[in-house]
Amino acid sequence: MASSAPIALPPSTSPKKAGLVLTALILGAGVANMNLAVANVGLPDIGRALGASQAGLNVVAVGFSLGLAATVLYLGALGDRYGRKLMLMAGLIIGVPAAFMSALSPSIEMLALSRLIGGFAAGMAYPTTLALITALWSGPARTRAIALWSAIGAAMSASSTLLAGAVLMILPWGYSFLIAVPFAVVAIFLVWRLVPAHVNETTDKVDHLGGVLSGIFIGTLVLGINYIALDGQLGIAIGMLGASAVTGFLFFWRQKRASEPLFDLKYAARPPFWVAAVSGIIVFGSLMGAMFVGQQFLQNVLGYNTLQAGLAIIPSALAMVIVAPFSSRMIERYGSRITLLVGFVVCMAGFVTMLFGWNIHTPIGIVIVSYVLIGAGVGFAGTPASHALTDSVPVTKVGMASGTGDLQRDLGGSIMQSLLGAILGAGYAAAIGKSIAAAPASTQAEITTSIGATLKKSFGSAEDLAAQYPDYSQAIIEAAKQSFLDGANWAYSSGIFVMLIGMIITFFFFPKKNRERELYAEYAQQSSTVH
Repeated sequence: MASSAPIALPPSTSPKKAGLVLTALILGAGVANMNLAVANVGLPDIGRALGASQAGLNVVAVGFSLGLAATVLYLGALGDRYGRKLMLMAGLIIGVPAAFMSALSPSIEMLALSRLIGGFAAGMAYPTTLALITALWSGPARTRAIALWSAIGAAMSASSTLLAGAVLMILPWGYSFLIAVPFAVVAIFLVWRLVPAHVNETTDKVDHLGGVLSGIFIGTLVLGINYIALDGQLGIAIGMLGASAVTGFLFFWRQKRASEPLFDLKYAARPPFWVAAVSGIIVFGSLMGAMFVGQQFLQNVLGYNTLQAGLAIIPSALAMVIVAPFSSRMIERYGSRITLLVGFVVCMAGFVTMLFGWNIHTPIGIVIVSYVLIGAGVGFAGTPASHALTDSVPVTKVGMASGTGDLQRDLGGSIMQSLLGAILGAGYAAAIGKSIAAAPASTQAEITTSIGATLKKSFGSAEDLAAQYPDYSQAIIEAAKQSFLDGANWAYSSGIFVMLIGMIITFFFFPKKNRERELYAEYAQQSSTVH
């Protein structure tokens, strides 16, 4: 039976030159975050330059997080076994040529491939930063370090859209993918000079088969969701989702029986771990989904240029940074459960504002309020979602925890961007179809099958068509704007629904404050007994 007396927090420990080491790790994570976000602001330009469909843009937007999510568990385990600093350095270095490959891509397919490679590099670097924080810090100092890591990394991600927007005002879209390169060079130097080569690593064998199964499971899941939005590709989508179901079953079957599992179900079944994992997937995924849809809405519907669209996200980044210290204090005072629930409520308020406040004539104030609410919600929920994972496993398994923490962002981002992107694309096409059906008979007679297909392809295609038919330009653009808004509203409604699911799971299944601390103490005792 749980005790009602307050449970004392463990003492804080930190490495030498803690501030500099944390700076190096935050910068390493920030580079991955920046590379993840830069594509969103340039999507309209990319669509026009490469003639991409809305589904093609979805794949580009999700490619980086797909590469990251599909490999992160496996690479986290490799870092635990062979050296986290080595894995971090390799990821930062590989990310540089991947960025140049994106910048020079001549087709939407090549761009998607380069983003996938960049995501693989980030899968080596990003989770390793959280693993090193967990290994080098403990107690409340670890909570504060994770809060800064989470908030500043997310803020770098959001602010990178501003830099990308400014670059796109004067240079072609490819240059936006090079924004993180200077930061990567600095991060490589700092990590090389400051981060310990080895700390609390394991000698356990790595489950290579489990790593392959996890990559196929996650990759086919995300691609299957994206293919649902493609005309005539339902069979491929069903095949991929079927493959995901089979490999997912095999992965968990393997993890249950392997002597040294990649994803230890014994730890994953702990309530603070699995609820935090699910909650993080929803919260971080919703942030990325909101930015993905929102950036296109601001440019396509409201007519913002790339710099203005990037500037609109800055309040979200500021809200994350401002809220993060309060989040760590709330965890110490009220526990992770209450802090997570606050984050869900604030995020959902952001989606509600988007659904009812965003239209063809939305003022900038409503846009800012929406982004502030989304950013603040993630700021509240991000720290407890990461903190609960790392405190639920022994230090030799922090690669699993950090990999899961990365999955929160990247699997969540992949799924939510794919889901909201598919909903957006379907909603847009359906709305355009209704507009064509409602047009006068004389107008319908002039709309050939190919013209109708072009209108439904994407907003950028509708713009190109409007340029070809100047007499109908205004009508085409207005119909496309309203149709995009209708599709976006479908996406915002889905975001609200997903938030409600997260709130219900957290409310009923995450332990309350004292029980949470009792569990962490029990886990620490079990770990010290075993090791």
